[in-house]
Amino acid sequence: MARRAQPLSAAPGIIATVCVAVLILGALAAVFWRAETGSGLGPADWQAVRFTVVQAGLSAGVSVLLALPVARALARRRFPGRAALIALMGAPFILPVIVAVLGLLAVFGRSGWISLGLGLVGLPPLRIYGLHGVVLAHVFFNLPLATRLILQGWQEIPAERFRLAAQLGAGPAAIWRLLEWPMLRRTAPGALAVIFAICLTSFAVALTLGGGPRATTVELAIYQAFRFDFDLTRAALLSVLQIALTGAAAALALRAAMGEGFGVGLDRAIRRWDAQGWTLKLRDWLAIGLAALFLLLPLAAIAAEGAAGLFALPASVWWAALNSLLIAAGSTAILLLIALPMAVAVALMRHPGWVEGAGLLGMAVSPLVIGTGAFIVIYPLADPAALALPVTALVNALMALPFGLRILVPRARAVIGDFGRLALSLNMGRRAFVRLVLWPRMRPQIGFAAGLAAALSMGDLGVIALFADQEVATLPLQIYRLMGAYRMEAAAGAALLLLALSVLVFWLFDRGGRRHAEA
Repeated sequence: MARRAQPLSAAPGIIATVCVAVLILGALAAVFWRAETGSGLGPADWQAVRFTVVQAGLSAGVSVLLALPVARALARRRFPGRAALIALMGAPFILPVIVAVLGLLAVFGRSGWISLGLGLVGLPPLRIYGLHGVVLAHVFFNLPLATRLILQGWQEIPAERFRLAAQLGAGPAAIWRLLEWPMLRRTAPGALAVIFAICLTSFAVALTLGGGPRATTVELAIYQAFRFDFDLTRAALLSVLQIALTGAAAALALRAAMGEGFGVGLDRAIRRWDAQGWTLKLRDWLAIGLAALFLLLPLAAIAAEGAAGLFALPASVWWAALNSLLIAAGSTAILLLIALPMAVAVALMRHPGWVEGAGLLGMAVSPLVIGTGAFIVIYPLADPAALALPVTALVNALMALPFGLRILVPRARAVIGDFGRLALSLNMGRRAFVRLVLWPRMRPQIGFAAGLAAALSMGDLGVIALFADQEVATLPLQIYRLMGAYRMEAAAGAALLLLALSVLVFWLFDRGGRRHAEA
């Protein structure tokens, strides 16, 4: 199976792959095994399917449309802090959903900053709950992602193309027709399909901002079918529908990503002679400023409103924070135990597609479905509430596995390809190769993957909602309970604590991986 003799073996990675497939597919099979025949989906379920598709389409479309001028402005302008602003575009990815929701409520809610301003001029307050609130939250999360994806397309246009266009006297309209529009036809559909697939699996956003049965996603319907009705037939059928929708969106994303680029250049710095007019500069700065304001205002609102309640939090919040840290640590350890052997196996095997495919199962199957299957398996043997924390850590690790593999696999291939034969010629054993070669050269990627897994686990509000009772909760679940009790000041303080802890764990792992990595 390996391409050639190597100092490492693919066997641990194959074992890890089989375990991942058994866990995910076994949980799905358990749901179908307990499902009863004779009942099907009702009108409310089909309404959830329609709402899921509509909100995902609107969220993806608005995110990409708003990202176009922002990405174009960032591609045309150079200014101090540009790199920091682009890095900020990745912050919403690790931002806990419940924190972002509270920030959006503080800005756009009925008692938010904008509504207060509207009240001063005699206008009614904004209404954030429902379809428009779900779309707003998804745009907040996915506008940075769309901007990064489209900006990458702009940066792939060789500088020589712009230089030649300037020598031929091409203006902004000609540049758009000849260079930018062909690039967008290749890049934008892929970004649209990726964001559409992400929004299909929305749970926490719909749970907090959905606003009723008419604004329920398939993921939320699965939760309701299990948690409130214990209708496994509905949960299983809705799971199949969600897998079909997500698989179709993923296939569209892969198909849309195909296409020929502009070729390679000499890697020169890009100069845009066509964007020197003051109207274009004003338009670009306006797009950058509004995007930065849209991203920073909710975070500023959380800091402003959470500071007052941070030092008066109930004891339950601090216990929930401890539970979240324990789950994040366990999830990170599980991720590394399965992702590192799988990455090595992909680097060693001639046909590693099935290993990578097993790693992607976490994106295709709902975490609530996995949690439901785990509940069915555990219930005859033990109290599921007693195992809420370890099961949540395991499922969070499986959900982070696709991202971890995307980070680790390229570097594992490079290290094994560059140093594998040399290690064999030196008669280096497996442990020595891992300790002296693989680990030092993969530390930055390992740290980044661990930090990402820890941050995502800290902010997860999914499986724990199925298993937890009143005595056991994570910080996101405790924030949701405080919101349900209309204790908004305490919820804002807990959200600020969650935001700080999520950033801290990401920074610690990422910094730990990069520290002395050059040595």
